[in-house]
Amino acid sequence: MNAQTQSSGRFLYTASVILLCAWVIVPLYFLLINTLSSPDTVNSFPKSFVPEFDLGSLQFFAGFAGMLTALKNSILVAGMTMIMSILIGAPAGYALSRFDFPGKGLFRLLILLTRAFPLPLLALPLAVMFIRTGLDDTVFGLALVHTTLAIPFSVLITFSLFSGIPLELEEAAWTLGCTRLTAFTKVVLPLILPGITASAIFAFVISWNEVFAAAVLTIENRTLTAFLLQNLDTSPLHLKFAGGFILVVPALIFIFAVRKYLFAMWGIANR
Repeated sequence: MNAQTQSSGRFLYTASVILLCAWVIVPLYFLLINTLSSPDTVNSFPKSFVPEFDLGSLQFFAGFAGMLTALKNSILVAGMTMIMSILIGAPAGYALSRFDFPGKGLFRLLILLTRAFPLPLLALPLAVMFIRTGLDDTVFGLALVHTTLAIPFSVLITFSLFSGIPLELEEAAWTLGCTRLTAFTKVVLPLILPGITASAIFAFVISWNEVFAAAVLTIENRTLTAFLLQNLDTSPLHLKFAGGFILVVPALIFIFAVRKYLFAMWGIANR
């Protein structure tokens, strides 16, 4: 009976893993097939399960008016969001893990509550404020909004990782003549680098995939997600597939390239 129960549990576990992988991989595979097929094949039925390796859809995507500009804006906004979220979130995570101050628990709660308010609720005040300050329809203004969305993750990730590094390591560096800054840069920073990299990944992906703020706060300088949403009703099917492919692939490549830092971060967090 026990062996039968273990076998049933193993079967359910394997089936769940297969279904989860299929849920993620199958849509990506069909997206790849239609992206690497000619426009005529994309619009035909039934669909082929093997890509033609035809670049017609991607060429149409690159030649579509305003598409490359939108792609450039997405890269700029995501890059700026990544940098600003680390510059703000990492020091905040360090302060939360190393210093005790009144209201520390409330401050951590308030960081989480920044994600409790839906972005559509804040869209109108943000639009009015940006118009008054001249940040409307700018790459930097949109990067500020995306940084606000990414900072809670950055703070919590770096806080957990800083908390996993013993304070005694810094104290030992202080006794050897290091200042707090040099102890941080020479002792703590090399250990926390995987976590900072992972936090940067999350910030990049959040900004890259965000569409609502980009659609509301920009008109001429739209990101790729907002531009595709704007042309969703009028664009042909092969342009939609190519646009979806361009949106998905950079994030996957980014995560795959730094996967070892993600695994290292997991090991640090579980010490």
